[in-house]
Amino acid sequence: MSELALTTLTLSHFRSHHTAQIEVDARPVAIYGPNGAGKTNILEAVSLFSPGRGLRRAAARDMARRPEAIGWKLTGILSSHGRLHEVETQSAEGAARSVKIDGKPAPQVALARLARMVWLVPSMDRLWIEGADGRRRFLDRTTLSFFPEHSDLSLDYEKAMRERNRLLKAEVRDPHWYAALETQMAKSGAAIHANREAALERLQQAQDSAETAFPTAALELLQSEGEMPQSEADLADALAESRFRDMAAGRTLVGPHRTDMYGVFTAKAVPAKDCSTGEQKALLISLILANARALKEELGEPPIVLLDEVAAHLDGERRAALYNEICALGAQAWMTGTGPELFEELGQRAQRLFVSEREGCSDVVGSGS
Repeated sequence: MSELALTTLTLSHFRSHHTAQIEVDARPVAIYGPNGAGKTNILEAVSLFSPGRGLRRAAARDMARRPEAIGWKLTGILSSHGRLHEVETQSAEGAARSVKIDGKPAPQVALARLARMVWLVPSMDRLWIEGADGRRRFLDRTTLSFFPEHSDLSLDYEKAMRERNRLLKAEVRDPHWYAALETQMAKSGAAIHANREAALERLQQAQDSAETAFPTAALELLQSEGEMPQSEADLADALAESRFRDMAAGRTLVGPHRTDMYGVFTAKAVPAKDCSTGEQKALLISLILANARALKEELGEPPIVLLDEVAAHLDGERRAALYNEICALGAQAWMTGTGPELFEELGQRAQRLFVSEREGCSDVVGSGS
């Protein structure tokens, strides 16, 4: 049984939920009900007990229940490293969300000290065939699970890059205007790249060392143009050398924001983008499981795993394999599906919640173990 678990979750005016209280144990949680009932909203609520904008990447104001739009509040009890913590996060009237841990205000990054999470949602199914932006987001979310400071590095880099791009568009040529910005971009950018490389190495090791029913993917980072400068000094030099080319383009053309994650189906030596839809999904699940295994190896306990509608795209054999791996990992996994039959292979290893829509709001009912 997992040491890390969200055992109580209270939602107030969050998405479709007027009020709801969920009490579970550390076993996997199977959530089922009709489309539109609010199942994914529960997973999104759980995801907000980790740093960031949650699994939908939504702004705080967009999470408020309509039509009231007065704000929302989530409260939970997290069991982490043998201790219980009360965590509260909320947003009033569209303001940025705030966090309290055990009654005291805390920065979002502090949540990473209590809980790490990994998730898979349907929008990620296009990972291998969408643009590089989507793969960078996936990679950075994975990297953030290992390195909580990665978010601050990304914010620092993007802020400096926006200012540099403003100078480029204004065709400012004085190098003194660029020096401080490029120094900051080089410092943050080199750390971002190093974190991404380290995260991919952890994923690769976790895939290679596991016996799994899911295929493995060989992963590497590619720069859209040339090689990504590896060191802070090299990136600073590359930015300086690229100023006139960047000025012509009106944007920065070198740096970690131009990186792509390239994947290959190892057993077939076929690029992931050329694999079948089923193979692409299996590779994606493999990466999520590898992320969870690597975190357990590093931290001593598995992360909380969120899987939205994942069972609907797997046959019975693959579903059983997925559930077996989750249970062997010892993770509390929150999973959604339209019907209880999608979770039959879990048997007594999971607890179940039924979600329905009642009088314009979502209703959550525990249906036993």
